[in-house]
Parts: sequence; C-alpha cells; structure tokens
Amino acid sequence: MSRFLFLTGLLLIAAGLVLHFKAEIPFLTNWIGKLPGDLVIKKGNATIYVPLATSLVCSIVLSLFFSFLFRSEK
Repeated sequence: MSRFLFLTGLLLIAAGLVLHFKAEIPFLTNWIGKLPGDLVIKKGNATIYVPLATSLVCSIVLSLFFSFLFRSEK
C-alpha cells in the first residue's frame, strides 16, 4: 500500500509540474479549464477560475481507472 501511495504522489507531482509549466500536450491543454461548466470570473485585474466541469470529468475518469485497477475476482 505504501508503494502505491508513493507512486501516486509522484504521478500527481509530475502532472502538476507539466501543467504548471504549460507543456504543450495537445490532448490535455486544449480542454483543461475550458469546458462549458467551468466558471471564469474577471473583475479588473483579478481573474478567478472555478473548474467545475473539469473536476467532474477528472473524477469520473480516475474513478473508472481505479475501479478497473482494483477489481476483485470472486
């Protein structure tokens, strides 16, 4: 279990760094934060992003991935 948590943490750090430094990955950076349910509020010099739809899509994809990964055979 500790190995899984460690690898998951490394994967999240790597994904965060890729997105932070705006790596040009077309299938990722074209839709993240730009789905119809994502809110963008601009007031003067301040911009607030609330990625509701992006969070929902990521949650569903990760839930399906982990359910297939840890499916138990009975």
